[in-house]
Amino acid sequence: MADIRFYHMEQSTLDQALPSIALKAWQSGKNVLIRVPDKQEASRLNDLLWTFHPNVFLPHGADGDKHPERQPVFLSANDENVNGAEILILTHGCVMEDVASFAMVCEMLDGRVEPQVKDARSRWKIYKEAGHDLTYWQQDENGKWAKK
Repeated sequence: MADIRFYHMEQSTLDQALPSIALKAWQSGKNVLIRVPDKQEASRLNDLLWTFHPNVFLPHGADGDKHPERQPVFLSANDENVNGAEILILTHGCVMEDVASFAMVCEMLDGRVEPQVKDARSRWKIYKEAGHDLTYWQQDENGKWAKK
């Protein structure tokens, strides 16, 4: 079963929160797959991950790049694990057919978007019934993550 973590963004946007979550996941030594809704968002976040901090390097690729299997971090709108990732990051309410094949799944949900919150609650119940280990992380007023 997967370790599934819900990251409830209340202070930060996805653009502010995703780079640090992706960096921490990559630093664990495991490949990371970031699931996005479409190729345009993959391209946009691809640019963000190259430029989010001048002193940080996060090796990654995105849909349309050659050799996705060689990328330690990969952004994709497809429902396949093209880089053999052990960690999955879901954005924008995206889902993946087989979350159980990942060691860890990070659900990034924007607390200011009610449909994302509602859908996340539904997925929480589904994951719990399937026997996954679940944790909920919420941002405090300073944007720091706290396990609830």
